[in-house]
Amino acid sequence: MVETRRQQIEDAASALFRERGYSATSVRDIAQALNLQGGSLYAHVASKEDVLWSIVERAADRFDAAVGPIAESGTPAPDRLRAMVRAHVGVITGDLGNAASFLHEWRFLSPERRAAVNARRDRYERRFRRVIRDGVTAGDFAPLDPRMTGMAVLSALNGIATWYRPAGDRRADDIAADYADLFLRSLRRTSSDD
Repeated sequence: MVETRRQQIEDAASALFRERGYSATSVRDIAQALNLQGGSLYAHVASKEDVLWSIVERAADRFDAAVGPIAESGTPAPDRLRAMVRAHVGVITGDLGNAASFLHEWRFLSPERRAAVNARRDRYERRFRRVIRDGVTAGDFAPLDPRMTGMAVLSALNGIATWYRPAGDRRADDIAADYADLFLRSLRRTSSDD
């Protein structure tokens, strides 16, 4: 696949945003990462915020594409939640820069764009809540608050973007499996729940 200049800019920017943060990264920094003159970057992008917006939208699309079909499948809630956790971790570890920008740097967007991201994040989180609620209703999970549980699961998963290193001693698939096992064990209904 041939990478466009715009993709190169977004990839460089997402890596810098993850490393330094959005506000500490200048357009000049992005241009230098690509061996471009600062002004020539504007031939490809309107502003640094537009780059961030594209990165955030691309990451949101990836999360939706990976998790949405699983959440909507008719499989039992524990199976769906396991697969959703694995898919979510796969998106994070598959592109750390984009994931980190989506999870953390989106707050630097304009109010209108932040509102749009918030709406997407809420829809995404509702998928987890719905699957957890389905598990509670079916008796697979202990009686618990799906909203709080969904937030706890996603908060733990999203934290991976801050510490995961591709060259580290743990493979992304192993981390995803461990997290899925941890959540499913903690949500499982026990005899004391009756």
